[in-house]
Amino acid sequence: MTTIGMEVSELTVELTTPRGQVRAVDGVSFTAYRGRTLALLGESGCGKSMTAQAVAGLLEPIASVTAGSIQVDGEDLLKVSRKRRRQLAGPALSIVFQDALAALNPVLKVGTQLAEPYRIHQRMPAKQARAKAIELMRHVGIPEPESRVDAYPHQFSGGMRQRLLIAMAVALSPKVLIADEPTTALDVTVQAQILALLARLRAEHDMAVVLITHDLAVVAEEADSVAVMYAGRIVETGPVDEVFEDPRHPYTRGLLDSVPVSAERGADLSSIPGAPPDLFSIPPGCPYQARCPLVRDVCRAERPPLKTRAGRTVACHVADGTAR
Repeated sequence: MTTIGMEVSELTVELTTPRGQVRAVDGVSFTAYRGRTLALLGESGCGKSMTAQAVAGLLEPIASVTAGSIQVDGEDLLKVSRKRRRQLAGPALSIVFQDALAALNPVLKVGTQLAEPYRIHQRMPAKQARAKAIELMRHVGIPEPESRVDAYPHQFSGGMRQRLLIAMAVALSPKVLIADEPTTALDVTVQAQILALLARLRAEHDMAVVLITHDLAVVAEEADSVAVMYAGRIVETGPVDEVFEDPRHPYTRGLLDSVPVSAERGADLSSIPGAPPDLFSIPPGCPYQARCPLVRDVCRAERPPLKTRAGRTVACHVADGTAR
């Protein structure tokens, strides 16, 4: 029986800006299971990374969670104390960022940074923590870890730095790992290696992986289930093969049609017209209405609720067959 790693319910995040309050994440709900990968998919600005940062407790001062719950290992991360949240950061939940050079401390040796989770959470002596750091480097495929443990982040390639970040994230065998576009700015070969590493570690540690991405190919290859986001909301969820084979939301269909699978030279490429709505002026009704080829009067008047049927959920008034 599949075990729930994390359950996010009605998560809402608001930003304070010079123009006033704006809702960047609006009632997002999803469940990530141990040993499986859930992909959060959508265009840039749809709220994927903001959701990840809210779950990890890394929101900037201008952003705050105003509603919802995040259940991990029987605890609501939004209700525990700051001290308890820090204790859970590592053993319960970890995050891998997309920019490894920015995430790693440039003035500390990588061995010092890799040993830190053991020193903080397990009170491990320095010599033993250093040995653990070397073991971690070897485990994620860093060559010659004994000689490179005293190197600095800038002395590693982009792919190796990403491996170091992943090593830090899985050091304490977390129940949930959030990977926020972990292959950004890496070449195709290195991307494949990083994704294969994440898949291996997911199986070894029985982690629930939440993969943040806008790459449809990565979702098809790596994820078990997918949650499609638009304008800060979940618009469709389901098993990856079912969603890609039979998309029920027009936005999901538009994303899939934008992939040039069999394009001919000189032929026009399919794309979704327009742009995502300004979060300050989201229209009443469906946020996707201005870009949707299937828009109806009800779409302009009523916000479509997220309905579940046969293991799939979709927020669309015209989802029954017409999105195909």
